[in-house]
Amino acid sequence: MIYTGIKDKVAIITGAGTGIGFAIASLLLENGANVVLNDLDNEVTEKATKTLDAKYSGHCLPFSGDAGNIEVIDGLVRYTLEHFGRIDFVVPNAGITLFGDFFEFSPQDFQKVVNLNLQGAFFLVQKASAIMKDQGSGGRIVLMSSITGIKSYPSLSVYAMTKAALRMLARSLVLVLGEHQITINAIAPGATLTERTALEEPDYAGAWGKLLPGGNVGKPEDIANTCLFLLSEGAAHISGQTLVVDGGWTVIGRYPGDLD
Repeated sequence: MIYTGIKDKVAIITGAGTGIGFAIASLLLENGANVVLNDLDNEVTEKATKTLDAKYSGHCLPFSGDAGNIEVIDGLVRYTLEHFGRIDFVVPNAGITLFGDFFEFSPQDFQKVVNLNLQGAFFLVQKASAIMKDQGSGGRIVLMSSITGIKSYPSLSVYAMTKAALRMLARSLVLVLGEHQITINAIAPGATLTERTALEEPDYAGAWGKLLPGGNVGKPEDIANTCLFLLSEGAAHISGQTLVVDGGWTVIGRYPGDLD
């Protein structure tokens, strides 16, 4: 699928070595953008970058590191400017899911989730949008929320809190970024089969498919296509919104235990 307003633009995507982030990077490159691909694991980052850079006309460069770390974020922004000279798109996709009983959840685990899911997204957006503002040519930001930021899910109170906060961040920053022609939106993916979710549940597609009206879980490409739309010229008049991509789950809201 071809999207207008993507070719020759420069994008930063965190947590893009596999899964949804990788699919977004792939679509961006296919449409002629240049991408700085971040992942925590250097080996994963390098492998993903080489695969994508060899396949598409757009340039893909690697930058490894913890996307929740402020110094890493600073380095990621500097690296992008040094190699491409500008920043047009930002997708803070990196995130961590930690299940845990509310009464037993530790401060250490709490901070781990908040640092990556919230701190990482907030400060990457802050630093990159300042560059976009100075460039004077607008920009696009897409945050990665979740259906758990809309509807409660067992043992995910901290994760859900961070994902709900990202939805509000998109809404609140419209006031700050709109006058600079920078749009900011969020995507709330539902059950999506990725390398990570397959490890969490061997029959992930089967277990979650039974809960969805259409019987099929999402694919990374489903989220990537939504993201590319929000980055494209076609979404120029959309800002502060959260698009739910969940196959209808939040409408029905059944849980795995409901099938027992």
